[in-house]
Amino acid sequence: MVLKFAADYLKHRLTAKSRHGTHSPFVYKLADEVIYDFSAKEAYKRIEALRKKLLHDDRSITVTDLGAGSYLNKNRTKKISQIAKNALKSPSLAQLIYRLAANQQAQSLIELGTCLGVTTAYLSKAKPNAQVLTIEGCPQTALIAEQNFNELGLDNVELQVGNFNDLLPEAIAKADRLDFVYIDGNHTEEATLNYFNWCLPKLHENSLLIFDDIYWSQGMKNAWATIQNHPDVTVTVDLFWIGLVYFRKGQAKEHFKLKY
Repeated sequence: MVLKFAADYLKHRLTAKSRHGTHSPFVYKLADEVIYDFSAKEAYKRIEALRKKLLHDDRSITVTDLGAGSYLNKNRTKKISQIAKNALKSPSLAQLIYRLAANQQAQSLIELGTCLGVTTAYLSKAKPNAQVLTIEGCPQTALIAEQNFNELGLDNVELQVGNFNDLLPEAIAKADRLDFVYIDGNHTEEATLNYFNWCLPKLHENSLLIFDDIYWSQGMKNAWATIQNHPDVTVTVDLFWIGLVYFRKGQAKEHFKLKY
């Protein structure tokens, strides 16, 4: 499985383009101003200081995994430092998600898969005047995330704990519309397509869906291909680690692979 993942990554690097190989004005602007904006941001400092602290946290917790599991550590009892090392998004990816959120005209954001709350903190800082709903399946992990939110003084985050299959449909039903949804949930084909289909009725032309780990397994690759081919989807951007899905009306359907 790891060898297949590495082969997929090499193939992606060989076939993906930079911003200069992108002929869509929308995607070129997105790449130039958001994806490849590697300038330092003030908001990054405290969150990365928290990450450093978590990487040295030797407390152990019992992990409840309701999803497809982990390639790296299938033990139920894990140190927080292990979770921080293996499960948190890297600084470059978490900061990319920050920039994507900041670029959206979003009044509310949903995250499926809180983990220790580092990416949630980036979403909160990206849109301090918007409401961030984050959903986590593991109570012990959620407890650490809640502590981290308090430490960072985040006041626009609502954390819900429970099964994604129950809580996500409830959240969607309560929402007037979905502006920004980051899906880092159960990494199976069926679950991923369920999340996508549940979101569809509340999406609009300025919505952004982000799917994590689109090359994680053959099932995830199948789900990504199905999402790309959906008639409501007009633009997708494959960054290997994550996939961006847009629903811009009047835009020709195009799929892009960009190096990141």
